[in-house]
Amino acid sequence: MLRNQADRRTLAYMAVTTALFLYQWSLPAMNIGVLALYMFLSVAVAIIAHNHNHLPIFRNAAANHVVDYWLTVFYGFPAFGWIPTHNKNHHVLNNRAGDYTMTYRLTENNHLAMLLAYPSVSAYHQQKPIRDYLAQLKTSDRAKYWACVFQYVFLAAWIVTALVIDWKKALLYVVLPQQFSTFAVLVFNFVQHVHTDEESPVNHSRNFTGFLNLLLFNNGFHTVHHEKSGLHWSRAREAHEAFAHRIDPALNEPSFWGYIFRNYFLGAVIPRFRTTSMRLARIARNQGHLQVSARVAASPEGLPAVAN
Repeated sequence: MLRNQADRRTLAYMAVTTALFLYQWSLPAMNIGVLALYMFLSVAVAIIAHNHNHLPIFRNAAANHVVDYWLTVFYGFPAFGWIPTHNKNHHVLNNRAGDYTMTYRLTENNHLAMLLAYPSVSAYHQQKPIRDYLAQLKTSDRAKYWACVFQYVFLAAWIVTALVIDWKKALLYVVLPQQFSTFAVLVFNFVQHVHTDEESPVNHSRNFTGFLNLLLFNNGFHTVHHEKSGLHWSRAREAHEAFAHRIDPALNEPSFWGYIFRNYFLGAVIPRFRTTSMRLARIARNQGHLQVSARVAASPEGLPAVAN
């Protein structure tokens, strides 16, 4: 039933996440080591939700609907939400104007304050395409509309039930991991697109090629994901390696945490460690070309005007 046998790892992650949730709930007191592992798995669930959205795990539609609900309660947002915000918007516009997840909505700067603010800003603006999508489904596909609504209902019931049983455990083992999951996946989107060139055919995304890909389903190979969004995650490294020579080397980072430390902490005090905006550089070049063209057009015989 699996579409790709590599998704046995996906199901194993989900099974361990579920088991750890139940185990933590049974403990009389918090175990910090178990909670730390669970928080990491919550991030992995966000990546799984993204992958499942692009290429469903199972060939069977009913099985995939079960996975949707399974992901929803651990990811912390209805799984269908990826369709209007990601498939129909982000992958179409890819950080251009109109992309609800664009990285330069508030500022062109790539600093720690923006990194931390971006998830909330982006999440707020993504609610509009979700509302519009539900409104469209309500008139065009009532069965799909109710399937999406029931994901909200199921998520709310999960959280409320946990709060009623034990509100302290619910906050610690349900709400906190869900918030961390959605926060982390939006941080990934920010660092993968900030200061890239959204108009470039290859330099529109930043890639992280190191160890975290082994743990997070090759999520670091982002350029090739935009070029081949239906490609299974297990083939992303191979596809990236065939494509990498076309990408500006500054956008192929060997380490996610190395990038975070260099740009957001060292860069806060030492300018040479900061990224530079390829987007602003492209805009400046285009403006320069327009100014030269205007001077040429205004000069006699189409030649550049020369000052006396």
